[in-house]
Amino acid sequence: MAGKGKRENKPTINDVARLSGVSKKTVSRVINSSPLLNQATREKVEAVIAELGYVPNPQARALALRRNFVLGMIYDNPNAQMVLNFQEGVLDAIRTTEFALLVHPVDRHSPDLMDHIRRFIELQRLHGVMILPPLSENDEIAALFAELGCNYVRMGSAELDDPAHLVQSDDRDAVRRAVEYLIGQGHRRIGLVEGPEGFRSAMERCAGWKDAMNAHGLDCDDTLMARGNYTFETGREAGIALLTGAEPPTAIFASNDVMAAGVVQVALERGINIPGDLSVVGFDDTAIAAVISPPLTTVRWPIRLMAQSAARKLIYPEAASKEQSQFATEFVPRASTASPKN
Repeated sequence: MAGKGKRENKPTINDVARLSGVSKKTVSRVINSSPLLNQATREKVEAVIAELGYVPNPQARALALRRNFVLGMIYDNPNAQMVLNFQEGVLDAIRTTEFALLVHPVDRHSPDLMDHIRRFIELQRLHGVMILPPLSENDEIAALFAELGCNYVRMGSAELDDPAHLVQSDDRDAVRRAVEYLIGQGHRRIGLVEGPEGFRSAMERCAGWKDAMNAHGLDCDDTLMARGNYTFETGREAGIALLTGAEPPTAIFASNDVMAAGVVQVALERGINIPGDLSVVGFDDTAIAAVISPPLTTVRWPIRLMAQSAARKLIYPEAASKEQSQFATEFVPRASTASPKN
C-alpha cells in the first residue's frame, strides 16, 4: 500500500560500530566471543546489536576482508578416531562464532602435495588452517602457509614451532611413565606395537618405551617390537607377531588404542587371559578403550582440548601466544593390566 513507504535497509556492522562508539574490529570481536574484550564493552555492543536486530553477514564481511570465515583442517592420518576427536574439538570452539570448518584430506606421498595444498588455500581463502600429524611435522608445509599469508597451527607430539603456531603434548614422557607403571607391577618383558614409520608420534612413543626399559636394564630388542599403522588390522598383525615368539612378552604397550584393541582380540582368540596372562596398554583414551573387554589401560591424549586451543589461536590471532600450547597427558589405569603370574 502507498502509505507504508519503503522497507528500511538492514543494519550493518558500520551501524553497530557507530552507535556503540567502537571500531568494526571490536564489533567483530564481540560477534566471535573474543577473550580480549572487557565485559563492559561486550555488553554495550551486544545491547546495540539486539536493539538494531543486526544479523552478521559472513559473506559480505568475507568479501570486504578478501578472506572467508572458514577454518581449514588438513590431514593424512590413518587414525580415524583421532581425526574425528580433533574435528569435534574445533566444532566446540567455533560453535558460538560465525566461523565454519572445512575438513580436507590429502595424500602426503603425492608428488603434487605442495601444489595441491597451495591451490586449496588460494581457492578457499581460508582464515587459517590447522595441520594434523604427520603433515604438521613437515616444515615445508608450514613455510608454504607463511608464504601465502595464511595463519596456521600445527598439532604435534613434540615441539615443532613457536607457541602461537603450535599445540603439543610430550608423548615420550607419557609413554615412559606408562611403561614404568608396568615395570612397577613386575613385568620385565614388555612388548611394543610401534606406530607408522615416519610419524613423529611413533618415534616419540618408541623413545619413551626405550627410556623406561633402558632405565631398568631391561631388554628392548627387535623380538619385542612390531610395527603397526594406527589401525585395528595392523594391531592384530603386531599382536600375532609378538605373541607367537619363543618367549612372548607378559605386557604390551601399543602406540594407540585401536592397535591395542587388535592385540586384545588376538590374545582372546588364542586363549590368553587379559590381564592374567597378558597386560595391555594403549594410547589416546578414545571411546574404544572404555568399551572393549576388559576396559583398556591407556594414556589420555587431550586431543579435543588441543583442537579447541588450535581453533582459538586462529580465530583470535592477537591472543594466540596467550592460548595454551603444551598439554599434559594422563595415565588411566583400567582392568587390562595386572602383575604377571610369575
